[in-house]
Amino acid sequence: MTLVTALVEPGPALTAQQLVRYSRQLAMPGFDETAQRRLAAARVLVVGAGGLGSASIPYLASAGVGTIGIIDTDVVELSNLHRQVSHGVDDLGADKVDSISKTVAAIDPETIVHAHKVWLDSSNAIELFADYDLILDGSDNFATRYLVSDAAALADKPVVWGAILRYSGQAGVAYTGHGPSYRDLFPVPPAASDALSCSVGGVLPTVCAVIGSIMATESIKLITGIGEPLIGRVTTFDALSGRFREINYQAIPDAAPVTELIDYELFCGRGPAHGQEARGDSGGVVHSVSTTPLELERVLGEGQELQLIDVREPFEARIAKITGAELIPLGTIVHALDNIRRDIPVVLYCHYDSRSRQAAGVLREQGLTNVQWLEGGIDAYALAVDPSLARY
Repeated sequence: MTLVTALVEPGPALTAQQLVRYSRQLAMPGFDETAQRRLAAARVLVVGAGGLGSASIPYLASAGVGTIGIIDTDVVELSNLHRQVSHGVDDLGADKVDSISKTVAAIDPETIVHAHKVWLDSSNAIELFADYDLILDGSDNFATRYLVSDAAALADKPVVWGAILRYSGQAGVAYTGHGPSYRDLFPVPPAASDALSCSVGGVLPTVCAVIGSIMATESIKLITGIGEPLIGRVTTFDALSGRFREINYQAIPDAAPVTELIDYELFCGRGPAHGQEARGDSGGVVHSVSTTPLELERVLGEGQELQLIDVREPFEARIAKITGAELIPLGTIVHALDNIRRDIPVVLYCHYDSRSRQAAGVLREQGLTNVQWLEGGIDAYALAVDPSLARY
């Protein structure tokens, strides 16, 4: 059993109103007024105001966490609302940190919220973490998860992390010096083409609720010192079976210690495209690994011959598509080789670019050397070229 000392010293005595507000917590065996005062004095930084942040932040506020920091640079979009329940239709187009700050204020206006509208990276992570007792990582990509884990290790802060995809999710606690870290569980990041996000793979909204609630619970346990935190253990949830499972893991004995922050996009294979070759004499996008939205716009505008293939699912093409594209979903592309040209450039695109990268790899393995993928996918194309395209 892994126990840790309470992270936070108790704050001032509770007021009469606070005693009423938290009476149902104070009535629990093992949870006393001192525990509640610890929550009031706690400062929790939440990375991401999306599905997991939306599910965990309201519970942190309602439980009595005194200060909540939120890092996010996104705005609320229609496709968020099915799972990010702290936002509503009135918040469409608003910054997520502002929207969720309103949610917190509606729960308890005395809760202090710090909205950090910044992109978290190696240049600011340690400085941001220094002002908080605990980090709750609700990000949706491996690059950010490794960054949070390493920065927290250097700052000597615990990390409560969660991950969700489709019908399942998992949660755990990484606390370097008190147990294994995220790097002990995942020493090597998965290939970029294998790391699906919710926007690509989808997610059942209730999975966000389950994992977000677990993350909030683990934060409360660490702050107050009650219970057994998920250090060295991962709780997994499968919505289709309704089952939970626990995975135990240990620190890697000979693992090199974290001494500095690195380029995590590059570490996770999500850095700038490599191997791009110069355009041919015709000015086309002949043999490069990838092409940009602006370059594709130029080639299409000049009427150069190319085959544009959409590797998303049919329902996504109904939301938005680039004019002239053929729909060949990723799962069927290996069976559609006869429909793919070998004599002209082929450009593949998806929602962002994870599936198009994977499709390009499949086609190159089949001997096609004229294949490229669109950097950032149709979402980047909509931002840079055609704002009339619906974003989702």
